Amino acid sequence: MPLKLMYITNRPDVAAIAENAGVDRIFVDMEYIGKEKRQGGIDSVKNHHKVSDVVNIRGAISKAELLVRVNPIHEASADYCSSEDEINAVLDAGADIVMLPFFKTVEEVKRFIKIVNKRAKVMLLLETPEAVDIVDDIIAIPGIDEIHIGLNDLSIGYGKKFMFELLPDGTVEKLCVKFKAAGIPFGFGGVASIGTGMLPAEVIIKEHYRLGSTMVILSRSFCNVNRDTDINYIREKFDIGVRSLRAFEREIAVHRDYFANNEQDVRKFVQKVLDAMEDK
Repeated sequence: MPLKLMYITNRPDVAAIAENAGVDRIFVDMEYIGKEKRQGGIDSVKNHHKVSDVVNIRGAISKAELLVRVNPIHEASADYCSSEDEINAVLDAGADIVMLPFFKTVEEVKRFIKIVNKRAKVMLLLETPEAVDIVDDIIAIPGIDEIHIGLNDLSIGYGKKFMFELLPDGTVEKLCVKFKAAGIPFGFGGVASIGTGMLPAEVIIKEHYRLGSTMVILSRSFCNVNRDTDINYIREKFDIGVRSLRAFEREIAVHRDYFANNEQDVRKFVQKVLDAMEDK
């Protein structure tokens, strides 16, 4: 079964190109509360998309699912509405899937599921050590459709230097085993284009297949529309990138022996990145 590919954008033209290239989910990212503080020194993607972006993307796509990451559970403030109002707004705007980030308690997850109230798929973004500590209680909650492991924030929470350290240290695998046993579809992290990436995309994709993952985010480097502004180049980048990724997946499906040494390959490449960091 091919991985569901997800791409973050609030641009309708880029969303249409990604959908036509075979991207399964267009990802509108409204999360901003607390994100700058915890990721301030990290070169990570920090969006602040709005409900109007959800509306615009809904009108630009027809085949791909519309995934919206809202803010962590929060109360209304002078600056922003409550979680209830925010989630209701994105559902009214046409979200197919709503993602809850940075949760730490069972109560937050239950509140989220209650607000969504079966009006869309519920996806949890597990990205805190606190959530890992209570993962058995989390996955026992009825109403969870999917879980994605957020390697960036989770690695920060564990004091790691490189987010993919969570693969060779066993953290991701332990979680995947639990999700699989609970019958909850899951994914983790992001992936660049085939032939690129600090941790090569091919190695990451093989780990997804080895662990039974069903989805992955196409990373900023897969197609950086802030840097590459020519729309024809963006279209070509998506067409070639998705086609290459799908071809590699088909190769994996035929040659299952690919998985045999992949754990060692992950360990080797992660250590190479860490060694380079130490040398700087």
